[in-house]
Amino acid sequence: MKPLFLFVISSLFVCQGYAQTDPNLGIIPVPVSIKKSTGSFQLEKTVALISNETSNARTADLLNAFIVLQGGFALREAKTVTGGQKAVVLTSKGAERLPEEGYLIQITPGQVKLVGSEKGLFYAVQTLMQLMPKKTNDKISLPAVEINDYPRFSYRGLHLDVGRHFFPVSFVKKYIDIIAQYKLNTFHWHLTEDQGWRIEIKKYPKLTTVGSVRKGTLLGHYPGVGNDDLEHRGFYTQEEVKQVVAYAASKYITVIPEIEMPGHSSAAIAAYPELSCFPDRDTPIKENAPWSGSRKGKQLQQTWGVFDDVYVPSENTFKFLQDVLDEVMALFPSKYIHIGGDECPKTYWKESPFCQQLIKDLNVGDEHGLQSYFIQRIEKYLNAKGRSIIGWDEILEGGLAPNATVMSWRGEKGGIEAAQQNHNVIMTPGSGGLYIDHRQSNSPDEPLSIGGLAPYTKLYAYDPVPKVLTADQQKYIIGVQANMWTEYMETPARVEYQLFPRIYALAEIAWSPIDKKDLTNFVEQRVPVHLAKLDGTGTNYWVPTPLGQPEGTVKGGDFSVSLKTPIPGAKIFYTLDGFRPSENTTPYVSELKINVPQGQKKSLKTIVIMPSGKRSVVTETVFNNGAPEVKTK
Repeated sequence: MKPLFLFVISSLFVCQGYAQTDPNLGIIPVPVSIKKSTGSFQLEKTVALISNETSNARTADLLNAFIVLQGGFALREAKTVTGGQKAVVLTSKGAERLPEEGYLIQITPGQVKLVGSEKGLFYAVQTLMQLMPKKTNDKISLPAVEINDYPRFSYRGLHLDVGRHFFPVSFVKKYIDIIAQYKLNTFHWHLTEDQGWRIEIKKYPKLTTVGSVRKGTLLGHYPGVGNDDLEHRGFYTQEEVKQVVAYAASKYITVIPEIEMPGHSSAAIAAYPELSCFPDRDTPIKENAPWSGSRKGKQLQQTWGVFDDVYVPSENTFKFLQDVLDEVMALFPSKYIHIGGDECPKTYWKESPFCQQLIKDLNVGDEHGLQSYFIQRIEKYLNAKGRSIIGWDEILEGGLAPNATVMSWRGEKGGIEAAQQNHNVIMTPGSGGLYIDHRQSNSPDEPLSIGGLAPYTKLYAYDPVPKVLTADQQKYIIGVQANMWTEYMETPARVEYQLFPRIYALAEIAWSPIDKKDLTNFVEQRVPVHLAKLDGTGTNYWVPTPLGQPEGTVKGGDFSVSLKTPIPGAKIFYTLDGFRPSENTTPYVSELKINVPQGQKKSLKTIVIMPSGKRSVVTETVFNNGAPEVKTK
């Protein structure tokens, strides 16, 4: 008899059952402190809503609108609580004793009290809304509890690349809604790229008339199998940008614009060729790259990657960039302006007599020193306007600009180096699962992506504070961010698929104390509740695979396989005959006994199907009892 493998199972709960048994009450991100009491508060239409501070009116309205959605009734507003009147109270009294952005929720059978500053109360309402089930018998039951909460990091960010693919304002606002719901506070808007310039600059109209129009796009994974020969266009007018910034501010989210320099600048150079070291050269196109239209002159790139044609560090270029940044700063009140600084090839700078003479004149040593000069000059300009720069970790090359904040993406090395130099750092390494354009599983069903593997459990396990830093140096790690690059994402639905459930993990590592992290609780109790609520709302998401099923090969002969549905209401279907599972194959009901004869193997394939019809990728486990492995090229 071969060893018996048992993959632990627990029964399927409905959403309410999950929350009742969960010590964290289904809340994402998990709060600093949760103290449960006996009893509950019954929220119904006779309850009063007390919010006497003008600064909190918008948050009170948000809460009341949600109560209408959940219960079908609105709370009546009142100035004070009279007699034994049950009430929901929002107040800033006592907020001065709370940490920055912190809040307090006290729920007793007679009252719901939320305490916090303007921001703190907004976050308190986000938590309260997560606690609120649909009505039962015209009432919404809230557990008696005291919640004390505040964030671990001051910077909690999510990025969206609109340069590779453009997304409408309506989706950008939805993206901001999601950011706010999970207590993130920064939207990093990547607005310019080799494949598209997406923001109106009135002084330079060609940036949008030329720079926002791509004549074709790579098909398939880079280097591609063809070109779609379709025009891809789109940009945000300055009025639309103002709308987005104001919308985000209403949810206490700062929008940080990114204007890439000196690399990733093909779209700007296509509009204004004089920004190139070699204005008369054709745009460098990857050898054998699928292409649509003319290859002559300066063009937007139609493929992905890094390209040699970058900004020439001339006085004309600096005037252009300063003019652009002046218009950008007029639209974005953020302290930070992101200036990119990543993936800037030095080939053209090495070939350019102008650049080589400039290196000598400035005595900066080499092309890396020239990049440092470029970044520092832009930083001085922005500092003089009362702004600060953020750049990707390549801005460390040649010497870091004096007041720059580093966004560490090529692993943690750049962030560690910057923190050791007493510079603020935002951690966003792909190695930590923070590149959420990567695949969410190894299943061949995963849609086309840039590559990499970043399941939400990997992101959840990441700690943004490197242990090699001293306690004083750790203070310079001001936050964490996940990045959504969109080379392979043409639609909002695809972005949503990449976002959920990974935003839950991002929220928790950005907000919650590290000692409150509990992977089992997160995966088996809280994520299921949030995805179940999402199902049927019109938002797309990645459906988790069965809990308890390993991917890949397991060796042995006798197996007892127990699975758990990853979301309330979902069903698991499976096959053992090598064919693809579907709703027309066998439903999983109870533990599977699988016997594999000596020298043979069997394949268990599963799929999860939600009530809405959404389905997971197919997961395969191969049980091998001594059969030879077939190697594929």
